[in-house]
Amino acid sequence: MTDHHHQHPAADTDPARFWDERYGQRDRIWSGRVNPVLAEVAEDLPPGTVLDLGCGEGGDAVWLASHGWQVTAVDISATALERLTAEAGRAGVAARITTVSQDLTRDFPAGRFDLVSAQFLQSPLDLPREKVLRPAAGAVAPGGRLLVVEHGAAPPWAGPDAQGHRFASPEEILAALDLDPDGWVTERVGAAYRTATGPDGQTGELVDHVVLVRRR
Repeated sequence: MTDHHHQHPAADTDPARFWDERYGQRDRIWSGRVNPVLAEVAEDLPPGTVLDLGCGEGGDAVWLASHGWQVTAVDISATALERLTAEAGRAGVAARITTVSQDLTRDFPAGRFDLVSAQFLQSPLDLPREKVLRPAAGAVAPGGRLLVVEHGAAPPWAGPDAQGHRFASPEEILAALDLDPDGWVTERVGAAYRTATGPDGQTGELVDHVVLVRRR
């Protein structure tokens, strides 16, 4: 969820207010489409329960619900969740989505899920990855999966500040999860590439770093 056009906010910025203000700047800040790696992974699985962490305006949640999943969608921004609920209503899948307003660094949803999805949980605010990813792994039901997708590089149209930013490798993301190798199978660790359109209509290739693990 990184936005490379904004200066980094002050360290004491309230995250809920920050994201509500970001969402308030435009009617929609994300594309509304499902993240491609998530679609690819979920399409191969029997629909079950899914926890969508940092769900934003609901592109993933609505797609998952439309494909038969029972979705728990969590975000810190009330504005984002209102948009998600409206989108789910338009798509006719509101009954399959439960929204939860939560700061994942402070609190975590209860329950076990067949799929836990953490898509681009990167933030201009200080967001300690381990604080979210370790509980995310803990929320995976036996036989279930955790899918983590993060930006692997700044987009080609980002400014020099962003180009100098270091992004965690897939192996580092996996290491941050600190999983017991006896309890988990690593199904995918690597990069995925996609073509995207920048803010001024320019096209470029983006790289995502992907970790998919299954609890035994």
